[in-house]
Amino acid sequence: MSDPTSLPRARIIAIANQKGGVGKTTTAINLAAALAEQGLKVLLVDLDPQGNASTGVGIDPADRDKTTYDLLIEGADPAEVLHQTDVEGLLIFPANADLASADIQLVSNEKRSSMLRDALRQPAIDAMDFDFILIDCPPSLSLLTVNAMVAADSVLVPLQSEFYALEGLSQLMLTVRQVRQSVNPDLRIEGVVLTMYDGRNNLSSQVEADARANLGELVYKTVIPRNVRLSEAPSYGMPVLTYDSMSKGSMAYRALAREVIEQNKARLKELQE
Repeated sequence: MSDPTSLPRARIIAIANQKGGVGKTTTAINLAAALAEQGLKVLLVDLDPQGNASTGVGIDPADRDKTTYDLLIEGADPAEVLHQTDVEGLLIFPANADLASADIQLVSNEKRSSMLRDALRQPAIDAMDFDFILIDCPPSLSLLTVNAMVAADSVLVPLQSEFYALEGLSQLMLTVRQVRQSVNPDLRIEGVVLTMYDGRNNLSSQVEADARANLGELVYKTVIPRNVRLSEAPSYGMPVLTYDSMSKGSMAYRALAREVIEQNKARLKELQE
């Protein structure tokens, strides 16, 4: 645990949904880039063994000598794991397939659910003076995802605009509640963002209406549209804001970043004074 007299801590947000293919990593990459574009210092933590967030910000697999596995399991020095991306103000702890074995190794550790919290809340990371730390969780409610929730101040949930979307959300909310009751009483839902939204599709509109009726102000005003540029950007190793700055996807993630900043304005002002 870090010294309470150290520098103010960044806000840690876990980006999680146990279902794959909902725009989770896309949201992690592009929200991080949009926050950095606003002049904030952002750390992206790739906690998914697939390493897609790392690839999506241009970190070549051959350059991932030290990863979140080493940070979490081996207690590596954060400075040795950290990579600067091509986006000013955006840094990353990358991941690779080594992380796939972390769940098994964590099971036998008595501190298995708090390893990431201890890694992220140490003086060495406090001293890096980040405004936000975003954690891209794996698409499951595994020990890695639980670690992210224990480490985080809040959880941001990407919700695909499709049938059964809200039903899949209930298990995630239950996990958040269990973590809050047992280990991290301050954990809350940062917000729910609708992804892959097609305004021409009645189903998208119905999912949005249902989400807002059930979750109220937890649902961001911004919706993330289906956008070919969002799909193309990762293959070029860059956020969509870099790949096509004026695309609908870029505009949407800038709007989402503004909402997140607005939610956290008082805290950011305190950090920057």
